[in-house]
Amino acid sequence: MAMPLEGSVALITGASRGIGAAVALELARMGAHCVLTARTQGALEELDDAIRTAGGQATLFPLDLAKDAEKMDMLGPSIVHRFGRLDILVHAAGLLPKLTPVAHIMPPDWQASIAVNLTATWRLIRTCDPPLRAAPAGRAVFLTDSLAEAPRAYWGLYGFGKAGQAHLARSWAAEVESTPLRVNLVDPGPVATRLRAVAMPGENPASLRQPADVAPAIAGLCRPEETRHGASVALGA
Repeated sequence: MAMPLEGSVALITGASRGIGAAVALELARMGAHCVLTARTQGALEELDDAIRTAGGQATLFPLDLAKDAEKMDMLGPSIVHRFGRLDILVHAAGLLPKLTPVAHIMPPDWQASIAVNLTATWRLIRTCDPPLRAAPAGRAVFLTDSLAEAPRAYWGLYGFGKAGQAHLARSWAAEVESTPLRVNLVDPGPVATRLRAVAMPGENPASLRQPADVAPAIAGLCRPEETRHGASVALGA
């Protein structure tokens, strides 16, 4: 039986754990060759093992989104040079900064959060736009958060980054509307991830959905038959 993403190449950021890892595994099961990026080499290798056990294929690209600007700028061309194409981008990486009043945000925290939650989005769009436009059914998915639409006390820095990311993604969607490329945002809602555990330390992770529970819906936005574009898809609680 032919797999829906057979022959395609997918780039997944934040792939070492959590939702990024779960989505990468799902895309690999659907036939995509997955290019996995994250800071942690060991965790990427563990995911590579899981993908190969499931019959998929992956390539590891260790990358620090906050520091490796030149490597990020070369991602798109490097992938095309090696594989001849890039069909899918899933930007799952995110950074939770200190939760603090806006007036108390410190410059290093601002710089680190914006680097990962906003600037990385801009760089990924720049480097991936040409091959994704050229793909027969290019797909780009950005993980967002309800805080991008509904600001909350002490979450200003994180919410600002996510709001900026959403604005960039929607602007890009409007710019590529006449092409086969489809760009969407997805809000997974509460999921048992490391970021969630840091933000909500008193919460029982067993009461939450697991990354594997939301991965099929996110991977579904990468299918060639997906028609939604410029949408913000909420997966609920």
